[in-house]
Amino acid sequence: RYTMLETLADYDDGLMEQLLEDIQPDQDQIFQDLAKETREGVICPVLIGSAEGANGIGRLLKAIRHEALAIDDTRARLGVATSDEGVVQVLKTLHTTHGGKLSIVRVLSGTVGDGAEFTGPDGPVGRVSGVFRIAGQQATKRDAAVAGETVGLGKLDDAQTGTTLSTAKEAPPQVVTLTPPEPVLGTAVSSAERRDDVKLSSALTKAVEEDPSLRVTHVQDTGETVLEGQGEMHLRVALERLTGKYGISVDTHDPRIPYKETIRASTTVRGRHKKQSGGHGQFGDVVLEIAPQPRGAGFAFDEKISGGSVPRNYFSAIEAGIVEYLDRGPLGFPVVDVAVTLTDGSYHSVDSSDQAFRTAAQVGMREGMPLCKPVLLEPILKVEIAVPSEATPRVNGIVSQRRGQILGFDARPGWQGWDVVEAMIPQSEIRDLIIELRSATAGVGTFEAHFDHLADLSGKLADQAIERASAQAA
Repeated sequence: RYTMLETLADYDDGLMEQLLEDIQPDQDQIFQDLAKETREGVICPVLIGSAEGANGIGRLLKAIRHEALAIDDTRARLGVATSDEGVVQVLKTLHTTHGGKLSIVRVLSGTVGDGAEFTGPDGPVGRVSGVFRIAGQQATKRDAAVAGETVGLGKLDDAQTGTTLSTAKEAPPQVVTLTPPEPVLGTAVSSAERRDDVKLSSALTKAVEEDPSLRVTHVQDTGETVLEGQGEMHLRVALERLTGKYGISVDTHDPRIPYKETIRASTTVRGRHKKQSGGHGQFGDVVLEIAPQPRGAGFAFDEKISGGSVPRNYFSAIEAGIVEYLDRGPLGFPVVDVAVTLTDGSYHSVDSSDQAFRTAAQVGMREGMPLCKPVLLEPILKVEIAVPSEATPRVNGIVSQRRGQILGFDARPGWQGWDVVEAMIPQSEIRDLIIELRSATAGVGTFEAHFDHLADLSGKLADQAIERASAQAA
């Protein structure tokens, strides 16, 4: 309590003098200071309670009514002009079972009634279909809402959580920009029944609208849909809602790691496709030079044909056959950083076709790539881990155990007593990092991770990755 009073005294000279002279401050004066400094935004009170047992709820409502800013002061703080136009901020989005989309808003200015048309930052968002009083999960229709009230507005289909809307025709200034935290844990999701695929996609879209701290990512390399969130419990609750609210049976598993592969050596190989089955046959013959490229250079195709041994009109079909093969190389993963040059070949004036040369190119790649010393590449993420300073040594140990490379650490800007540890960690080691990190930091540690580069992977770990990929393909 004395520490709290010292903090309040930073903004009240009279209170500071009383504390220095060991005079017990008046209780009413303390509450006046709390209310005043809360309204000025120099302190942020934390009220402890439990909704389940209704503990502290009355005190919270009393604080909102008597100690928080009144709507006039809120408008001034947010820079919202006082006008007759309805201006609201969307605090939350709900998708009800029978009533459709419901936007929970605080009315900042004007009056909002049934049928009002709103404009958001990207244009019109729809016409209000019902103004509702919200009490828990109960939504009851009511009359128009005035400035300062929090209500539900029905059927604003294009309204997004956090945006400011206005009944004026022009887009209103956005009073608050909400930036959801980066996800720290993901799980691959799919519908247990194939007929529910479209239903699951729609349900995931609604789930992200209701909770912007969730994110749905369609990973092109692995063909998976990944639901990402703020931790194990967050994802569990989100999946339970999908099952309970939308009746979808969902399968989950750890997301696959998007490994790649490349080559270390060069080779020259002939690919020949010949088939005769009555009438026009199929004939394609190519000589391909396969060589590694520098890391990050991608795929390159060139031709050095002389004497017209392969007509130019077949070059695109040959390149298409090579690209198609590179989707799955000799180790079972997409191939990157490879250059292929068409150096020779032959054709038949009747039996050659685009499809024949496309197949010939695939035959050549299939025979040549295993000779080029293929190597597995794993994605490496750059990770920034934010933790209290006393936990930094433990976090350094966690990073090392996960094959991570520590780049350094520094004080976290604006967070006294916190550090930010920078490291490079393989994506395959990041899956449950947040669980171990929170265990080591009493639940407060967090991190952000972004793809940085691909690195060679060999030995037992590479063998295990190849085995898993072969089993999944089968």
